[in-house]
Amino acid sequence: MRRMLTLALLSLPMIACAVGFTPPTPGALYTEQPPGANGDGEQAVVTSVIDGDTIDVRIGASTYRVRYIGINTPELDEPCYREATDANAAFVSGKTVTLVKDESNTDRYGRLLRYIYVDNIFVNEQLILQGYAEVVVYPPDTRYADYFTRLEQEAAQFERGCHPTGIFDDGSYTR
Repeated sequence: MRRMLTLALLSLPMIACAVGFTPPTPGALYTEQPPGANGDGEQAVVTSVIDGDTIDVRIGASTYRVRYIGINTPELDEPCYREATDANAAFVSGKTVTLVKDESNTDRYGRLLRYIYVDNIFVNEQLILQGYAEVVVYPPDTRYADYFTRLEQEAAQFERGCHPTGIFDDGSYTR
């Protein structure tokens, strides 16, 4: 039995190739170096993960609430809230992050609006690619809107993260 299972597992890649399946490559669509990867932006320490798209950070002696640009994750009363929050926490909790601005500095609630990087990991990108966030477009902060949309389409196609719950199936990228 064990030998048959091993043989079956070893033959899966050949079968996948024969039917034309190409596994997704995270970040394969990215054609330029992401801002923040070369030290652009402001350094901060994450003091608290609020949810899947919001964190508190310390910059010097001050604490700020930061809302991730270009993404939206499930709210407290929605399916997949815990999973999206946990995915965000796995990337940033207690870490030094680089905050990169697009056009706007803050939103109507006074939160900083930023793209988030941990080392060379573009967290906004990864949350979409792994299926824990959907694209949200709030002009004028649209630098990666088209790129993020392609990533969300890939995540939905492969039913990653929260996509099987239907939480992101409203047909809109505008909130």
